[in-house]
Amino acid sequence: TSLLPFTCSFSVPFFLLLPCLNQALEKQKEYIGCLRSERDSLREELAELKAAVETGEKHGLVIIPDGTPNGDVHQEPVVGAITVVSQEAAQVLESAGEGPLDVRLRKLAGEKEELLSQIRKLKLQLEEEQQKCSRSDGTAGDLAGLQNGSDLQLIEMQRDANRQISEYKFKLSKAEQDITTLEQSISRLEGQVLRYKTAAENAEKVEDELKAEKRKLQRELRTALDKIEEMEMTNSHLAKRLEKMKANRTALLAQQ
Repeated sequence: TSLLPFTCSFSVPFFLLLPCLNQALEKQKEYIGCLRSERDSLREELAELKAAVETGEKHGLVIIPDGTPNGDVHQEPVVGAITVVSQEAAQVLESAGEGPLDVRLRKLAGEKEELLSQIRKLKLQLEEEQQKCSRSDGTAGDLAGLQNGSDLQLIEMQRDANRQISEYKFKLSKAEQDITTLEQSISRLEGQVLRYKTAAENAEKVEDELKAEKRKLQRELRTALDKIEEMEMTNSHLAKRLEKMKANRTALLAQQ
C-alpha cells in the first residue's frame, strides 16, 4: 500500500508536461503564421511592382536596367537598379552611346555644354560682323558699290548664323527637357529600389529569426518527447512492479 503514492508521483509530471507540449506547439503555429503573413506581404509587393511595370508599358514607358548597352531592353540586363523612361528619352539615351546610365547622362550634359559654347561663338561672330557693318557706314561714296555687296554678304551670314543659333537653341532645349525627365525618373525609381531593398532585407531578417526560433522549438519538442517516452517506460516498469507486489500480497493474505 505504501508504494501507491510513489507510483502517482511519477504519473503527475507526465500529465503536467502535456500542457507545456501543447503550448510549445501553439507557439510554433504562431511563428508559422507569421512566416505565411510575411510571405503574403512580399507577394503583394511583387504584384504591385508588376502592375507598375505593366502600367508603364501601357503608357509607352521603357524599362532600362542600369548598365544595359544602348538602352536595348532585349539584351540580357546587368544586375542593378532599373530606370523607367519614355520612348523618346530612351531614344535620346541610345544616341548617347553605350555604357551605364550615369555615363550616358554625363555625355548628354557634355553635348549640352558644347552646344552652349557653339551658340556663344556664333553670337560673338555676329557681333563682330555687326561692328564691321557699323564701321563701314563712314566709308566714302566711291566705295558704295562695294559696300552694298558687303552688306548683302553680311545679311546672308547673319541669316546663316541666326538659323544655326535657332537650331542649336532647339537642340539645347530638347536636351534639357530629356535630361530633366531622366533625372526625375532616376530619382523616383531610386526611391522605389531603396524601399523594395529595405523590405527584402527586413523580410530576410525576420525569416532568419523565425527559422532559428523554429529550430529551437523543434529541439525543445524532441527533448519533451524523449522525456515523455522515458517517463512512460518508468511508469510501465513501476506498474509491473506494483502488479507483482499486489499479487504477492494477495498470495500472502490467502495463505493466512
